[in-house]
Amino acid sequence: MKFFDKSKFFIAGVVTTLLVTTTITAYTSTLKKTITVDYNDIKINIDGKLIQPVDGYGKRVDPFIYEGTTYLPVRAVSQALGKSVTWDGNTKTVKISSGQIAKTNATLSMWIMPNSAYPENDLMEIAKPYLGNNSNIELNVTLVDWGSAWTKITAAATSGDAPDITQLGNTWVGAISYMGALADLTGKINEDEFLPQTLKYSKMAGSSKVTSVPWFAETRALFYRKDACQKVGVDPKKDFATWDSFKAALKKLNNVEINGKKLPALGMAGKNDWNVVHNFAPWIFSAGGSFLNSNNTKGLLNSQEVFKGVKFYSELAYEGLIDWAALDTNTADIETAFANGKYATSIIGPWNIQTLEDNKINNGNKLVDNVGVALFPAGPNGRKVFLGGSTLSVFESSKNKTEAIRLINFLTSKQAQIDYCKKTGNLPVVKEAYEDTWITGNSMRKVFKDQMSYAVAYPTIPYWGPVEIYAQEGLSKVWDNVLGVNGKYDPNKTMNALKEANERINVVLDSY
Repeated sequence: MKFFDKSKFFIAGVVTTLLVTTTITAYTSTLKKTITVDYNDIKINIDGKLIQPVDGYGKRVDPFIYEGTTYLPVRAVSQALGKSVTWDGNTKTVKISSGQIAKTNATLSMWIMPNSAYPENDLMEIAKPYLGNNSNIELNVTLVDWGSAWTKITAAATSGDAPDITQLGNTWVGAISYMGALADLTGKINEDEFLPQTLKYSKMAGSSKVTSVPWFAETRALFYRKDACQKVGVDPKKDFATWDSFKAALKKLNNVEINGKKLPALGMAGKNDWNVVHNFAPWIFSAGGSFLNSNNTKGLLNSQEVFKGVKFYSELAYEGLIDWAALDTNTADIETAFANGKYATSIIGPWNIQTLEDNKINNGNKLVDNVGVALFPAGPNGRKVFLGGSTLSVFESSKNKTEAIRLINFLTSKQAQIDYCKKTGNLPVVKEAYEDTWITGNSMRKVFKDQMSYAVAYPTIPYWGPVEIYAQEGLSKVWDNVLGVNGKYDPNKTMNALKEANERINVVLDSY
């Protein structure tokens, strides 16, 4: 069922016999009715050229059929025919006239983080088709390092000296939105086109105002060596399915000898890493735990569910199933080591598929042919995994909001999504992109497609930053406990570390 306001105008007629009149006036502008329409992937071909209809913000608008009549968006079709379109709100009149409306020149400034090997050039390449069709638009891209991005963006938000568009880590959306620095994008993107779990971080928790548009996503799945599994009789489809079967499989895989080298069962980073919380999150979620309660007013890090997930994961190391040497490294080190064949398994992100593929092309390392990917093992509360990623926002101070929104809508179109994910190794955020052969034709990316349905983002609260800092401090102490830094391992020390971190988190929550 779709809802349409009669004040939104469409040109009616069969696609092949399109008639455009000069002026269309609606006399029932206040009427609303519910109708059932058919979307049959209707294509518009004008003088041999297919056009993708969009609205004034570049948001896709699909033709539809209602009671035997095909309805086309007036703006897109008229402009493709060389006509200009204006809307008179006082008389509720769409005016179509000869000659294009002169486009105002605009220079868009955009801040991005190092998402790919050549960040600025890669983004400009993706934006090239859009800029080519909009010669009045220039795009200036500035690279901001992740280490300084938070400080730079918050300074811009408070001073008003900001770019038109900025990339945000999805955990930052709540805080920057709370500052009132972001433009309202409600109704200016096609929310139905996005994966619903990614829309969770398009606005501040508790708000209905869209302030950020999902751009790309990531989650972590289980990478494994096929030859190691085959040698010890591990069936990845069955033996990696649950926590218990995964642990049993790790025991079989531990120190398996491949080509004269003994492989640790699982390679994961410990406390010396920026992913401490992210690495624990899926174990916490799959045990039925959460960092905060449902209305984000109290911490739950001291709950039995959180303890169960943290204890299970950390004790994999205590039992020697996670390589202890790996625990002193960081995620980048782990990913490099896995790509060089050091571990039997590792839980890492989708960009590692591209790394393995590139290694084969560039230096003849054929490990990619011997690697598979499995879903994260299901826990006592099922399968839930961490959802990361980035968004794009328009600053309220921008003088080019319409042009900025149009560019964002282009960057979140199917082809731009796939093309950019090929550059970054990340995952798309729009549903349609997951049907592209880049994903469906690759056995490893297909697993990530499936895993996205289990992905959970952190709450977009303004104060998530300090919450995550205290969670990381507590979870780092869990690793100290496992490694015997402060004496013999004791599960009670793990719970005490969680309780202490939770008390600090509650101090933060109580201050808001």
